[in-house]
Amino acid sequence: MKKSLIAVALTATFLGGCGTSELTQQQEKQATVVAKKAELGSFGVDLSARNEAVKPGDDFFMYASGTWYDNYEMPADKTRFGAFTGLAERSEKQVKEIIDDIVSRSDLNAEEQLVADFYKSYMDTDTINKLGISPIQATLDKIATIENTDQLTQVFGSAGQIGATTPIGGWMGFNRIDPNQYEMSVAAGGLGLPDRSYYLVDSERFAKTRDAYVAHIAEMLAYAGLDNTTTRAQAILALETKIAQGHWPRENRRNRDLTLNQIKRSDLAKQYPGFNWDIYFAETGYKVPHQLNVTQPEPIKAMIELVNNESLSVWQDYLTFHTISNSAGFLTEEISAKSFAFYGKELRGQQEQRPRWKRAVSQMSSSQSLGMAIGKVYVKRYFPESSKQQMAELVENLRTALGQRIDGLDWMGDETKVNARAKLAAFTPKIGYPDVWQKFDGLTLSNNDLVGNINNIRQFFHEQSVSKELKKTDRNRWGMTPQRVNAYYNSSFNEIVFPAAILQPPFFDPNADAAVNYGGIGAVIGHEMGHGFDDQGSKSDANGIQRNWWTDADRAAFDAKADQLAAQYSKYEPIPNNFVNGRNSLGENIGDVGGLAMAYHAYKLSLNGKEAPVIDGVTGDQRFFLAWAQVWKEKRTEKSMLSQLRGGTHAPGRFRAQAPRNHDAWYKAFDVKPGDKLYLSPEERVRIW
Repeated sequence: MKKSLIAVALTATFLGGCGTSELTQQQEKQATVVAKKAELGSFGVDLSARNEAVKPGDDFFMYASGTWYDNYEMPADKTRFGAFTGLAERSEKQVKEIIDDIVSRSDLNAEEQLVADFYKSYMDTDTINKLGISPIQATLDKIATIENTDQLTQVFGSAGQIGATTPIGGWMGFNRIDPNQYEMSVAAGGLGLPDRSYYLVDSERFAKTRDAYVAHIAEMLAYAGLDNTTTRAQAILALETKIAQGHWPRENRRNRDLTLNQIKRSDLAKQYPGFNWDIYFAETGYKVPHQLNVTQPEPIKAMIELVNNESLSVWQDYLTFHTISNSAGFLTEEISAKSFAFYGKELRGQQEQRPRWKRAVSQMSSSQSLGMAIGKVYVKRYFPESSKQQMAELVENLRTALGQRIDGLDWMGDETKVNARAKLAAFTPKIGYPDVWQKFDGLTLSNNDLVGNINNIRQFFHEQSVSKELKKTDRNRWGMTPQRVNAYYNSSFNEIVFPAAILQPPFFDPNADAAVNYGGIGAVIGHEMGHGFDDQGSKSDANGIQRNWWTDADRAAFDAKADQLAAQYSKYEPIPNNFVNGRNSLGENIGDVGGLAMAYHAYKLSLNGKEAPVIDGVTGDQRFFLAWAQVWKEKRTEKSMLSQLRGGTHAPGRFRAQAPRNHDAWYKAFDVKPGDKLYLSPEERVRIW
């Protein structure tokens, strides 16, 4: 394998690609003086965060980050804090600097003017407070005049444009059988709590949350001038409970076999009668001329039954509540504070609302807002092209490592390996920022009408989506802005995407030791590649087409390993009687375990057979696994943890940090032995990719 720029520059940054034999002693001395230091510790890991009183084999999370965990005090405006949060705060402050600079100037171009106007409107609390609930009054009036199910269906169809919550919803996605085409998908939704279990689990904890939810609904209804709000709120909870009963469990909703149900547009009313689909789609603006995908057949039928059998007045109250609730952050400070008291404090344990400027930055940074206009400036200021080049080479190193690992799999036959290699070769990496930026031609905003601006932005993106419906899919599209600290895999395009903001310590540091970067961003790259080969991503081929490219025997072998990993994670119990859902988080866990294996393999290749140096008493393998664990250091409120367990697809960071227990090298690196709490016998260790 070609020795990468990453491997050279990160092992000894002062070498600059030259061999040491070519340097004089004086040159070596000077090069060492000007060498840049890693941001964390002496080589890229914060050793002071460790708790060395904890055995690595008992709790690798606390060994790697326990001192930090025990001493860190959660700020009142947060429900969790960790490596991701710290980077997100850095990005947030950088975006704030960009916005402040724009707002302070008068010589603005069109996109900068949009940014300035939106930010001013968000921060203009005097005007917002004076307007009261009037900015959404037209929508509330429309809801109040609903007289039949056809008019109710009309409001459902306009939900995306007015910010409403509805039990039946549609969106324009990609055709899973032909990713070059867009396709409308229809699904069941409509809940105000994080997951159906909040309605259905009979426990004191959830009963208390439901009582608080009723009180909150009643408060919001009062702002609409309604009477008997508690009785109405109880009826809304009863309705949402029936909606929850009709929903699939989360693990079913992520099953791509269950959620691919393409149907001819002309057959829709026959198979799903009792709902006026013509009215619904006419209101959305989409044409849906040939076919669409019903992602949840039985739940959709259950929602249609509720639409026809539940009282129209309860549906009106339901829509009224959710319209106010979804707009609460854009209305008066009083309404915003009431919404926070439930959704922030009660549901997630957040003691104080985030400062208003942070909420403004968050709202503006979305890819469905002004995020790309801001991202264009962010990249110029904060993302060096050298990082993009180094990242590109690291991606190729991981591709090489995964290819070699596929070749060496003992549970996969040659026929399936051919298809797996083809998919790997077809991976398209996107790094840092889009090649083609989002344009905002035609969008108009005001500096004193926040809700109007929100509606204009929604309408702008909705119209763009409608205009693309019958065109070829846009492969330049990014689902995240450059300033977002995250990464993702898109199965329809078979692409792995890494926004600029994640390419910073502790994930990636051009001045860190190679082991650290492979254990950090290398494993993140492997994680996203792993999504292409997880329990659901593996159902699409090299061209992004959902089809079975496996032999039956190989698929059965893969599923057995996946089942073993699901069972392993389902044993984690962060809150009494509340476990990690190993089946719902399976894709992420396969990504973690497989990504670590790929990254470790790539790291070893980068050493070209040489032994890694020991730095500050820490071996190369130890640095690799410590880097991984510290990426997932985090502290959460218990309510935030519960919400993650019930509504999220990721295992909490504490358990993601324990993924190395499936890797033989970790046992040797930290002398983990039978009897240690994390010890798994060799046959219990899950090795997939």
